[in-house]
Amino acid sequence: MGVYLNPGNGLFQMAVNSQIYVDKTALIKYTNKLIGGQQRFICISRPRRFGKSMAANMLAAYYGKDCNSAELFDGFKIAGQEDYRKHLNQYNVIALNIQNFFSLIPEVDGALKYLQKRVLKELRDSYPDIVDDDEVFLSIALEDVYSRTQQPFIFIIDEWDCILRDRSYTEDDHRKYLDFIRNLLKDRAYISLAYMTGILPVKKYGTHSALNMFTEYSMTDAGDFAEYIGFTEDEVLELCTEYDVDFEQMRSWYDGYVFPYGLHIYNPKSVVDSLLRKNFSSYWTQTETYEALKCYIQLNYDGLKDAVVQMLAGDKVRIDTETFQNDMTTFRNRDDVLTLLIHLGYLAFEQASSSVFIPNSEVAAEFVRSVRSCKWDEVMLAIENSEKLLRATWSMNEAEVADMIDSVHQENTSILTYNDENALSCVITLAYYYARNEYTQTVSYTHLTLPTT
Repeated sequence: MGVYLNPGNGLFQMAVNSQIYVDKTALIKYTNKLIGGQQRFICISRPRRFGKSMAANMLAAYYGKDCNSAELFDGFKIAGQEDYRKHLNQYNVIALNIQNFFSLIPEVDGALKYLQKRVLKELRDSYPDIVDDDEVFLSIALEDVYSRTQQPFIFIIDEWDCILRDRSYTEDDHRKYLDFIRNLLKDRAYISLAYMTGILPVKKYGTHSALNMFTEYSMTDAGDFAEYIGFTEDEVLELCTEYDVDFEQMRSWYDGYVFPYGLHIYNPKSVVDSLLRKNFSSYWTQTETYEALKCYIQLNYDGLKDAVVQMLAGDKVRIDTETFQNDMTTFRNRDDVLTLLIHLGYLAFEQASSSVFIPNSEVAAEFVRSVRSCKWDEVMLAIENSEKLLRATWSMNEAEVADMIDSVHQENTSILTYNDENALSCVITLAYYYARNEYTQTVSYTHLTLPTT
């Protein structure tokens, strides 16, 4: 076994040994169908801490030679598939975490050179009679090994988009890196399967994908892979039963990522932490400062602030996701920013209506913190006064209720069209924001509530 060539099953074993492990091995039945075919290039994009790396490690453990993973997989769902044994530990796997190389060598040419050097060393160790000592191109060495052995490779590439998420890299850096990936993988007979994971979909130039051989499965179109990256609602319900945790509160806090056919996906990080700690809190958003969200929602694009206020009030906002260039710097309009927030996990996307919304209480709290930091005073005043308004409503103090709602309406006329009925509905919902502590508000497929005091 090597570090990159056939790395074994140790990382997946650690996942299985965790206090909470949810069986996602049924993902393998789909990748098995794609081996050796035209659709053998897969790119899965999900927000951070959604289980992407766990799935990548699982595939490396299942396919990779030089280890025996039968005992590890025999008790899981994939073992019931007819072709389970056919593919188990039958392939040369090259597993790469791209972030690791760029953490060591930030400069693109140096990182890619070092990546090739490390994998070439392991190829020479395994195939000393095939890989020349002076070979510096990984693709050439792989061609040589395949031509002599007729044994194809499976590539598993994690954090593939790391440099596209780093503002310090230029457009030229992006192109250089993408050219390397394309040259390594595209039209290569030695590739039996290529599975990439990241946060962003494949970078586009204009309307064209930079790596057009990949079929993409993202937060805006998850396809057959929707239920395998993240926890499904049924899985969360089963965990709540096992750990004696209130499922309705779990749903209020962490539900909201909705895919076609009514499939709900939960962030595994938040669910696991809340189960183990017996407490509902913002576990996922605590792993990154709200400054990351703040820097995007305060960008000066027409309609962006309006959209954020509408979503804080529980509304959905229709957007066009097609213009997004799949990076974190190229924004042309409001919809590009909102599409990025979908891929980062700060917004949920309803495919049927092409609409976005704030998915749950955990993320809603993050938006409130960001809005406060953006100094949107009129919005924060409405939110902060909402408890007082709710109590005035309970007391049936008509005059005070009317005055406070009018104040919210007046203060937000620069954001919302004053005489529009939908805008008025948004104003009222925003004014009663605190009511989410006491009542559950249904928004399409999702429940938006804040924690009960």
